[in-house]
Amino acid sequence: MANGLFRLMGALGRNIIVTNTFGSCALLMVLALGGFILSRDNIQKWWIWGYWLTPLMYEQNAVAVNEFLGKSWSYVPPGSTEPVWVTVLRSRGIFPEARWYWIGVGAVVGYVVLFNFLVTLALTYLSPLGKPQAILPEETSKERVGSTRGESVGLSSVGRDDGAHTSASSSNAIPNRKRGMILPFEAHSITFDDIRYAVDMPQEMKAHCIEEDRLELLKGISGAFKPGVLTALMGISGAGKTTLMDVLAGRKTGGYIDGSITISGYPKKQETFARIAGYCEQTDIHSPHVTVYESLQFSAWLRLPPEVDIATRKMFIEEVMELVELTPLREALVGLPGVNGLSTEQRKRLTIAVELVANPSIIFMDEPTSGLDARPAAIVMRTVRNTVDTGRTVVCTIYPST
Repeated sequence: MANGLFRLMGALGRNIIVTNTFGSCALLMVLALGGFILSRDNIQKWWIWGYWLTPLMYEQNAVAVNEFLGKSWSYVPPGSTEPVWVTVLRSRGIFPEARWYWIGVGAVVGYVVLFNFLVTLALTYLSPLGKPQAILPEETSKERVGSTRGESVGLSSVGRDDGAHTSASSSNAIPNRKRGMILPFEAHSITFDDIRYAVDMPQEMKAHCIEEDRLELLKGISGAFKPGVLTALMGISGAGKTTLMDVLAGRKTGGYIDGSITISGYPKKQETFARIAGYCEQTDIHSPHVTVYESLQFSAWLRLPPEVDIATRKMFIEEVMELVELTPLREALVGLPGVNGLSTEQRKRLTIAVELVANPSIIFMDEPTSGLDARPAAIVMRTVRNTVDTGRTVVCTIYPST
């Protein structure tokens, strides 16, 4: 019965917020007016209708009558004309007649049938509250059109008109060209030498007779990231990919960091480095109630220098949307993950775009293909490749299988 009641709340609400409101109100009414917290005699007259409509009242009456009709409660105390069980039930406002057992059973069965019937009606005739946001990518649309016409769609017919067309034959392939953007930036390289990162030894490990005071997570790592080159840190889960990238990006606030990090030959200073670097989190966190364009506009207005005028900012946002292939989705609501709005792959591209509108020289991406299958992962990596083609320094973590 309870399952049917809350299924009905979900079918009527059709939205997680509305459904939670309905469910909370229904739960409050059932518990407060069901005769358990407040007995029937303590409920005011203008609320007594809720007592008769609450399924908990019938269930409680049936259970109480079934329990107290036993022989152990049939004792009649001295000075009284009725058994103990009748006195106890009347003190709690419960009907002491045996017929209320079957009335309660019948009411519960009736509520089960009623709730499931109403759920069926709601699912049949009520439309979703939100506007559907499913949008087919341009490539998928062309492929479907070609398949319905009995045509074979080549790779060159579904590519974007950005100088990155791919032909079926390698002899006709056109190489990618560097992209220029309206806002200039200064390309920077990152060089790091003998990077070490350690944290305090956990107490659980000290309990196993480990005498060291620190647990070293990174040991003597050296390397360099160059502009216009996509650098991928590959390794299994727990190998330290994200840890190394967080250390280089200056996102580690605890622990002990040793080694040298230089930006284009100069020692790294986090105060200035934060202005030229962007970081794409693995978890996509966006406001669900704004559009794609509004998300980028909000980021650009907060993070671009004040000397960049409004017209230039708008033009730069348009360029970024074209770069990450979000132009067809500019007016689409972001929505909630797994509920409505953008798909997981589109959210990944939006995360990259939110960082790009800040016009960084260096971008760190933490597993941009996590949670994606082959086709969406290829689309996201194509976006990453487009970002590299602008001349920026791009560093990402990725699984070898991807």
